[in-house]
Amino acid sequence: MQQGKTGPGQSAAADSGGSAAIDVAHLVKVYKTTRAVDGVTFRIARGSITGLLGGNGAGKTTTIAMIMGLVLPTSGRIQVLGAKMPEQSYDVLGRMNFESPYVDMPMRLTVRQNLTIFGRLYAVKQLKERIDQLASDLDLKDFLDRPNGKLSAGQKTRVALAKALINEPELLLLDEPTASLDPDTADWVRQHLQTYRKARDATILLASHNMLEVERLCDRVIIMKRGKIEDDDTPDGIMARYNRDTLEEVFLDVARGRVREGAS
Repeated sequence: MQQGKTGPGQSAAADSGGSAAIDVAHLVKVYKTTRAVDGVTFRIARGSITGLLGGNGAGKTTTIAMIMGLVLPTSGRIQVLGAKMPEQSYDVLGRMNFESPYVDMPMRLTVRQNLTIFGRLYAVKQLKERIDQLASDLDLKDFLDRPNGKLSAGQKTRVALAKALINEPELLLLDEPTASLDPDTADWVRQHLQTYRKARDATILLASHNMLEVERLCDRVIIMKRGKIEDDDTPDGIMARYNRDTLEEVFLDVARGRVREGAS
């Protein structure tokens, strides 16, 4: 697929529900002499789960940071939930949230204290009740009053997810949400994300190196390489185009520069 063109999954997914949750056009980010993101264009439909794939240095994290308004693009246009980013970020920040196991919350504060602080930042109404509901949904009750630094990796991941859901966001941005988790906990997190998406008609953008996770969760996959979009379609569509049985095999083809089936 050539950069900037709409792929099979893109047109159907982005336009079926009207306005897109995320609309990115010709996005560029240059750090000195490095083009971390190089002319990226895509639209993501409301209520969908989209996987953003690519090796280390592909531009995924930088793209997500620009969508969140944390990093200024060198050029290009970003709209999130109808607002121009970063100019109108304050209009939509309360309707979105971010989760990553690589971002720790204050270690000395208890889980309850951390969630209370983030809930106040998002001006969550009936915050105590919201924390109690998340504790029930995400099985946090046994360690709500334990310092964050005393938690296991799986417990920290569930707390990070609770933080990301504290404001009941319409748009959830996830960076490797199940990294370092055992299979049972990872499966539990994925089930909860699917339940939340369906219940709230939320939009999820998921950056992950776990290809089985992406196959299970995502309606659509965007593959990045060296700052550009390499391919964009449904998981089945991409696997068929590369004549592969799994997304992991496709990922390796892209990473190692092997030509996909039918490519000119």
